[in-house]
Amino acid sequence: MSMNKKFRIFSFPNIITLLNLLSGSIALLLAITDFTLLPWATAFILFAAIFDFLDGFTARLLHSYSKIGEQLDSLADLVSFGMAPGAVSLSILNKQLFGDIRIVPETILSSPESLLMLTAFLIPAFSALRLAKFNIDTRQKESFLGLPTPANAIGIASLALIISNPAGTLHSLVNTPLCIISVNILFSVLLITEIPMFSLKFKHFRFRGNENRYIFLFLSLIGIILFQIESIPVIIVLYILFSVILLLLKTKKSGN
Repeated sequence: MSMNKKFRIFSFPNIITLLNLLSGSIALLLAITDFTLLPWATAFILFAAIFDFLDGFTARLLHSYSKIGEQLDSLADLVSFGMAPGAVSLSILNKQLFGDIRIVPETILSSPESLLMLTAFLIPAFSALRLAKFNIDTRQKESFLGLPTPANAIGIASLALIISNPAGTLHSLVNTPLCIISVNILFSVLLITEIPMFSLKFKHFRFRGNENRYIFLFLSLIGIILFQIESIPVIIVLYILFSVILLLLKTKKSGN
């Protein structure tokens, strides 16, 4: 009986994880097909993030944990939050550097300028390191060390939405190769850094014990209302800064 339960493949949380993987696969396909499809690719990365939240929440709710579920979750996350945002970044750089709406393999490594596109591959590489580290790091049960892969993916993919909207206030700032390359490098480093970052996964919905989560979600909601789509990368930066502030306050408190 225990063996059947241990190797039960199609549990409800695992099905949700597969929906995460499916969403990420669609996002990857859209990103490498056509630059004009990047907003849809971003949407499917967001869907993947929702499914990633729901599979863990459902597993806790139903007490349906399994080793297969743990492995499947990491494999799905590598596609949805590593490969897919990497493809989005690659497509953006391809458009910025060569003006092409489709990625032509011949352009990669065809000139010194095209080598800049390879920074997009840092995203799946460092995401794999992040996920592998998370799986064996017992310090990350209640919070994270480094930027979580879903937050990283959403932050990078949201840049495509800003670039696709020439009337936006952040368009001119984001729509440069320097910005995208800098984001690729900075976010990749943040994935494996030792900076503690709080988790948004709720074990219960009471305010006590979830103060940081509710405050962050409230500030994010205000940002979405005020700035709409352009608020997404700002929210990711806010998440990083909020985590750093919490770390400083904790360090100061322990020092006293």
